[in-house]
Amino acid sequence: MAAQPDIVVHSSSDVLAAAVAARLVTKLVDLQAAGTTPKLVLTGGRIGIAVLEELRRTPARDAVDWARVEFYWGDERFLPPGDPERNETQARQALLDHVPVNPELVHPMGADTGTGPGGAEAAAQEYADLLARKAAPEDHGPVPTFDVMLLGMGAEGHTASIFPHSPAVYETERTVVAVYNCPKPPPTRVTMTLPTIRSAAEVWIMATGEEKAAAVSMALSGAGEVAIPVAGARGKRRTRWLLDRTAASKLPRDLVPHIA
Repeated sequence: MAAQPDIVVHSSSDVLAAAVAARLVTKLVDLQAAGTTPKLVLTGGRIGIAVLEELRRTPARDAVDWARVEFYWGDERFLPPGDPERNETQARQALLDHVPVNPELVHPMGADTGTGPGGAEAAAQEYADLLARKAAPEDHGPVPTFDVMLLGMGAEGHTASIFPHSPAVYETERTVVAVYNCPKPPPTRVTMTLPTIRSAAEVWIMATGEEKAAAVSMALSGAGEVAIPVAGARGKRRTRWLLDRTAASKLPRDLVPHIA
C-alpha cells in the first residue's frame, strides 16, 4: 500500500518556489554526500521554472556539485531546437547555463527538426531507449530509479503532458510516448508515462493558484487517474505535494497542514 503523501502549504507562490529550491539543494547535497550521482527530473511551467531561477539565485547552490547531477525531463513541447517555449530552453536559461553541469549528464528530449509527422514518435522512442540504457539491474525495470521527479499540474489535473482521458493516461507498457491534440498549446508533445513517473524514489508535485484548487482536492481525495492524471503520480518512497495557500484552499480541513 502506498504511503500517504506529504502535504506542505506555503503562503505564496514566491515562498513556495524559494522553499522548493532550498529543499532541492539539501536533497542533492545529501545524495552526493552518500556517494550518489543524483538523478533529477525537471519540469516546465511557471512554477517549475521559478524553482530553477531560485536555485540559480541562492548562494546555497554552490554546495551542490552540479557536474555530478544527472538531468532528465518528464515531458517536452515538441518544438524546434532552442524554441523559447521548450522546457529545455527555459531550464537552460533559468539554471543550467549558469552552473557547471556535465553536458554528458544532461538528457533533453528530442526536438522538432522538421522530419515529418513521425518526429514526435521517434523522439519518444529515442528517450525510451535512453532510459533503458540508463537503467541498472537494481532498478528492476526499463527506466532508472530517479531520485527526485519534479512535476507541475494543470487546472484540469494533467501532469507532465498526460491529460485527462487521453491515450497517454491509459498507457501501461511504454515508458515515453508522443502526445497529440493537447488541449493547450503546443498540441504535440513527448511525455513520460505514469508507470515511469512511479519509478521515481520521490515525486514532488508543485501547484499554485486558485484555479488548481479543485484538481488538487480531487487528486488528494482519491480521484481516479483517468479523470485527474496527477492523482496517479506518486513516488516509490515519497510523494510530496508542495502548494501555495490558494492551491490548497479546497482541501478538506483535516488534510491542510500549518502554512509555512
